[in-house]
Amino acid sequence: MKNNTEIVSKTKQNLIDAFWHLYCEKRIEKITIKEITVKAGYNRSTFYEYFTDIYDVLEQIENSLIPSLDELPPISILNKNNEIPLNMFLKLYEQNEKYYSVLLGDNGDPAFASKLKNSIKPLLKEALVKDTKLNDLEFDFVLEYILSSMISIMSYWFKNDKILPSDKLIFIMKNIMENGIQGIFNK
Repeated sequence: MKNNTEIVSKTKQNLIDAFWHLYCEKRIEKITIKEITVKAGYNRSTFYEYFTDIYDVLEQIENSLIPSLDELPPISILNKNNEIPLNMFLKLYEQNEKYYSVLLGDNGDPAFASKLKNSIKPLLKEALVKDTKLNDLEFDFVLEYILSSMISIMSYWFKNDKILPSDKLIFIMKNIMENGIQGIFNK
């Protein structure tokens, strides 16, 4: 017989799955609690045992997808070659593809990209700060540029059904970061 913790966990996950199914089809403003509970097979009061509203469901999903600093590679790995570990970021994206492709897509949550960048930025900052001559403000803009471009190109790659092999995508990203746009076209 299942214990209460398993039942609670399963109920919450069923509600999350029902929400996610609807969120993949339409914007959050168009989703109702009634739709979620009907799809999951529960009543409205069960929904409120786990969530305050529809936005709370989305927030809990997003928070579960944001890597904490202890889930990212140690700084020593980053510093070994003074490179940004693009394959690590690609793996993170692939592990969460079901969610990232929607959340970072055209109809996703614009705030999610910021949350994702803010979770990774301290690690990159610590790894790259020793090699910079930029002041803190300038360096922050560079980090924002790097993370925004990485998230955008990976989103574009998934949106286009991974049309390039992953090693080719990483090669292109690394080449742009090391040589800039002009360096790519002048080779």
